[in-house]
Amino acid sequence: MTYASDKRDTNDVVWSGTWVAQRLGVELDGDEGLRDLLGLALRRNPKRAHLLVSNVLGKHVPQSPTAVWRAGYDLGVRVRALLGDDEAARSVVLGYAETATGLGHSVADGLALAPYLHSTRRPVPGVERAGGFEESHSHATSHLLLPEDPELLAGEGPLVLVDDEFSTGNTVLNTIRALHERYPRGRYVIVALVDMRSPADRGRLAEFAGEIDARVDLVALASGTVRLPEGVLERGQALVAEYETGVAGAAAPTATVPTTAVPVQRGNARIARVGLGWPGGVPDGGRHGFTAAHRKRLEAAVPGMAGRLADALPAGARRVLVLGFEELMYAPLRLAVDLEQRVDAEVRYSTTTRSPVLAVDDPGYAIRSRLVFPAHDAPADGPGDRYAYNVAGGGFDTVVAVVDTAADTPELHAPDGLLAQLARHAEHVLLAVVPSHVPGASPVSGESHVPGAERTGGAPERQEDLSMLPDPLRGPAFSSYAPDEVGWLLQDLSQAELEAPTEEREEAIQSGGAHYAESLPVEYQPSEQYQQLFKAALETSAARIAQAVGTVTETVLAERGPRPVLVSLARAGTPVGVLMRRWAEQRHGLDLPHYAVSIVRGRGIDANALRWLAAHHDPADVVFVDGWTGKGAITRELAQAVEAFEAAGGATGFDPEIAVLADPGSCVRTYGTREDFLIPSACLNSTVSGLISRTVLRADLVGPDDFHGAKFYRDLAGSDVSGHFLDTVTARFDEVAAAVDAQVKEALSADRAPTWEGWAAVERISTEYGIHDVNLVKPGVGETTRVLLRRVPWKILAQRDAGADLDHVRLLAQQRGVEVEEVDGLPYTCVGLIHPQYTRGATGADGKAVTGK
Repeated sequence: MTYASDKRDTNDVVWSGTWVAQRLGVELDGDEGLRDLLGLALRRNPKRAHLLVSNVLGKHVPQSPTAVWRAGYDLGVRVRALLGDDEAARSVVLGYAETATGLGHSVADGLALAPYLHSTRRPVPGVERAGGFEESHSHATSHLLLPEDPELLAGEGPLVLVDDEFSTGNTVLNTIRALHERYPRGRYVIVALVDMRSPADRGRLAEFAGEIDARVDLVALASGTVRLPEGVLERGQALVAEYETGVAGAAAPTATVPTTAVPVQRGNARIARVGLGWPGGVPDGGRHGFTAAHRKRLEAAVPGMAGRLADALPAGARRVLVLGFEELMYAPLRLAVDLEQRVDAEVRYSTTTRSPVLAVDDPGYAIRSRLVFPAHDAPADGPGDRYAYNVAGGGFDTVVAVVDTAADTPELHAPDGLLAQLARHAEHVLLAVVPSHVPGASPVSGESHVPGAERTGGAPERQEDLSMLPDPLRGPAFSSYAPDEVGWLLQDLSQAELEAPTEEREEAIQSGGAHYAESLPVEYQPSEQYQQLFKAALETSAARIAQAVGTVTETVLAERGPRPVLVSLARAGTPVGVLMRRWAEQRHGLDLPHYAVSIVRGRGIDANALRWLAAHHDPADVVFVDGWTGKGAITRELAQAVEAFEAAGGATGFDPEIAVLADPGSCVRTYGTREDFLIPSACLNSTVSGLISRTVLRADLVGPDDFHGAKFYRDLAGSDVSGHFLDTVTARFDEVAAAVDAQVKEALSADRAPTWEGWAAVERISTEYGIHDVNLVKPGVGETTRVLLRRVPWKILAQRDAGADLDHVRLLAQQRGVEVEEVDGLPYTCVGLIHPQYTRGATGADGKAVTGK
């Protein structure tokens, strides 16, 4: 079998180590086919200038994913034959970060039942170290061992250690020595793609085995030796410096894609997300351990996930690269293997890396091109550059970038980030995000961990199957918000015909023939006069809103912990959640997760969204966010829905308390203000909320395993002011910071218990105006605006001398022919009354019965 980077006649094609061999005198001797496995490159490293570049590792050289996986799997089969089935079943496989994480996992596949763990350079708070070691020749030396199950390495069965190459043997032998002191065992197997020990190093293995009184075997695809002439390190460093500064002439500019890449604008249609539907409870890899039970569940889910990727590929895709991310090698590899079997396009696989390697555009050199981009997973060693090799110039029309949630950060989506870099070299870029596994309080056993189990004091009654739930939708594929601003736990119903004329819709709702969430009102198109009112109101109130944003965010951080998960109630809560996220980032450097979910009065919150959240985050960290309170109907709805969710066996720990900008109804404890003032995002519908409709829940569109739905009004992009609203408020954060600090200090020591004054006022108004249905009374500026935009208003009650806060309300009322009645002693700035003409037995303000149409 040929493991080269492309099928070729070796008599006609230059070996990819020729360039280095000719300039430095480096020689590669060994088994037949060794040169098909390896090429040579140079790197910036003070300890070793040359780099053996594997053609089957899936790191630097895009390769057939089947060939990459098969290389590791076949090594695992050989180890199983060496150990015998009984010993193989008792073994544990340990892979090395970052290059061998996928290789080690593939070896574990070949061993069938062996659990897998790989070392990591990403510290994880709360996970006890089971060991660590230094890699002497590496650019990033410190490795951590962080198994979720502290007993994973404590067994007496064989330990199988997997690295891409076995050269001096120092790293592997140091690992065995350290682990043997803590977890002694009688047998070790070292696995590598290539055994490149020098003659002087070959006798060390037997000596070492004698030292620790254990058997140590070595299994490799091929073996050989690198012959290095005198002074090769210094000459190699000089050559790297020469080419990287461009002294070597025309070769250098084509070798490297600089960090100052041409920005790709947000909203570029070539970049889109793909929901994988990653199975709940299955780790993203072996960082904290991966068991046989995990492997079985992942294998069952891979065809469905790869099918979603295949469906997302553009029509006519010819050459597709699945690009993994540093230590996240195995998950994208398995997806790529299945994708390769189901599409006609040529599929290749490689991953990004921390390792800085010189790129030279020469057929006799292993690294032909280099993309450089900022680290995007908040690494422990701080910000720095990362690399993707042989992608530029590789002829890929589509790149599928696969990262974990810890790496789905603003840096990934930045103008100089990885996605923008890829978009310069491929017509289409797809992003698939695998949920980062966060170890729970209990060790992982043969069954998948279900979040919330440890908080109930015992195992849950049933395991949730979350494999059918997709990843959140994100912009620009869904909504005009930037992808890092919010993830929508919704399904896209943009192609469905859901709008109905306002009067027909109102009649159906009030007569009981339909629920309000089963259809959508026709989107209000504001007049030029109304748009000017919105802009004026925004300029006037931006600082006031910024102060409320700061107050509610600081209150949440003080009372709910330093890293809350913001979950806004779509859609009114979503702009508020984005602003809270921005405040936390700008004032504290926090990158808070933010999602939007659907809640429907009378139907509750989307239970599938809660299941997804519980599978990816601690429910205790979730903070629900909304724009404002009216009479508190949604506040009560959420509390009842969370209680019902838990009673039905869902994860426990969700706090139904809502954090809002304005709480004029005195319904919640966490708020920015209790004044009833104009929040300009209430003035418009989708055009101030990322072009997303209100949410939809209808049985023929939303199944039991689906998220609630919504529409993305792409055709309204010309009227979209979502970004303008956010940026205008964000620009006022600095000037209100001092006022926020004082307000929060006062709030934290005050009695903020809800009094539900709003509910009492609504009941009083309902009786006084003969409506007899509190759902038709909408208190507050925000709710009144909604009545005028989406319902059939009867009349508007307003405080005398309410001022500019009601300019837009008066204009809308005038346009719709609705009376504005000024009232003394009104507890809200205004109240909207929905026309009760469709409610049986209702009476008007004059006491006369109201009949239907």
